[in-house]
Amino acid sequence: MPELTCSAKSPIAAKADALVVGTHPVPGGVAVVGADLPRALAARVADLAPALGISGEPDEVRRLPAGSGVKAPVLVLVGLGEPNPDGRFTSEALRRAAGAAARELAGTDAVAIALPADDAAALGAVAEGAALGAYAYSRYRTGPDAEHRRGVRALEVFSPAAKGAAGKAAAARATIIADAVHAVRDLVNTAPNDLYPAAFADAAKAAAKGTGVKVTVLDEKALAAGSYGGLLAVGQGSARTPRLVKVAYAPTRPAAKIALVGKGITFDSGGISIKPAKGMEAMKSDMAGAAAVLHTVVAAERLGLPVAVTGWLCLAENMPGGSAQRPSDVIAIRGGKTVEVLNTDAEGRMVMADALVDAVADGPDLVMDVATLTGAAVVALGKRTAAVMGTELGRGIVLEASEVSGEPFWPLPFPAELRADLTGRVADLRNIGDRPGGALSAGIFLAEFVGETEWAHLDIAGPGFASAPLGYMGKGATGMSVRTVLQVLEDRATAPTT
Repeated sequence: MPELTCSAKSPIAAKADALVVGTHPVPGGVAVVGADLPRALAARVADLAPALGISGEPDEVRRLPAGSGVKAPVLVLVGLGEPNPDGRFTSEALRRAAGAAARELAGTDAVAIALPADDAAALGAVAEGAALGAYAYSRYRTGPDAEHRRGVRALEVFSPAAKGAAGKAAAARATIIADAVHAVRDLVNTAPNDLYPAAFADAAKAAAKGTGVKVTVLDEKALAAGSYGGLLAVGQGSARTPRLVKVAYAPTRPAAKIALVGKGITFDSGGISIKPAKGMEAMKSDMAGAAAVLHTVVAAERLGLPVAVTGWLCLAENMPGGSAQRPSDVIAIRGGKTVEVLNTDAEGRMVMADALVDAVADGPDLVMDVATLTGAAVVALGKRTAAVMGTELGRGIVLEASEVSGEPFWPLPFPAELRADLTGRVADLRNIGDRPGGALSAGIFLAEFVGETEWAHLDIAGPGFASAPLGYMGKGATGMSVRTVLQVLEDRATAPTT
């Protein structure tokens, strides 16, 4: 995480290696916005823009010699896209532009950012985007390559709102959120030989150390004693045994009680129903949901939210060993419901079913589960948009929060006719339906373990692990869903009671 500071001073004299300003399209060229630039310099940039092919569109980042009047030697122009009719830019436009600039400036020591942020909300968006874009993962790199690929060391965001209490609070919140997202990315990017269920459980303990978050770990013996059949079945093909980790934040007199369940398959080979070799290396990311849940709970504690949050991390490694579960095995899930396994690669719903039973038994106001659950969701919505399903209220809560966070979610239905495809031949359920509507039938399967509790199912299979960079997200782990789920918690903290 880079050092992040904010200042209400003029950015002209900023002691930085680069000064970032915004551009946006205007008839015949671009306008330069957001910084107290000398008029002559701003006019020169606007005059040069058409010849340099600068458009001001989102994610465009160009570097120019700053020239006289600015202390930083390099001027970085980042596209903001079209402003709103009132001339202002959305929080997501600011977040994305700051992130794109920070990501492009990887390896730079100090960067000053002077985008149009004249209030606390805009300041928070710029700070959050810049911090998210400055992420770099170099754990396994050695020598000069590690230094070359590091992120920006220090970020300074300039805004008149920086001197007020609201601006300072927005910057502090942005730091906590970026810390959480970076921590998720680190876990997801970790090699699976280093991050297996027991190691993940240890990482949860380390993340909670020094906070008010309590961590409880159930090992394979405790899982067997508690009849957690889904976790045990999925993990039995691996030499690395499964874990169920409970992370709980319990403030006094909470405004709401929320449960989170995260899929944590530390590597998914598909089991006996083995996946194709092409692309299997990305299956180290199949624990992105559990990583998001862990660090959402920790961030909620750091933010001091008056909401009780319990997270359940369902950790297993799905391998085709000699003791692996077989297609046609019948598994008893926690609570007794039986499932006929038709495809061992539909394992995420099995481990999450165990945890959903416990989560619902706690009596929460809302349950949210987060999972890289189905390739069908990627087929339906692409690589950047996540699916949200569940009860009408639960789904609506997530969609409302996603509008604020800037993370793209799209609602999917639960067609009644798909439920019949999940009726088991010899058991209560089978773990897959027919191929059409695969993302939907996976959600319908999970609904069997939720009962009447308000619930949202977040399928982040597409955007949880990026194949190409965009805005404040680089290639690889994205930390998708952390900001939306945290926004839900913040919204619940201030929601009027009925």
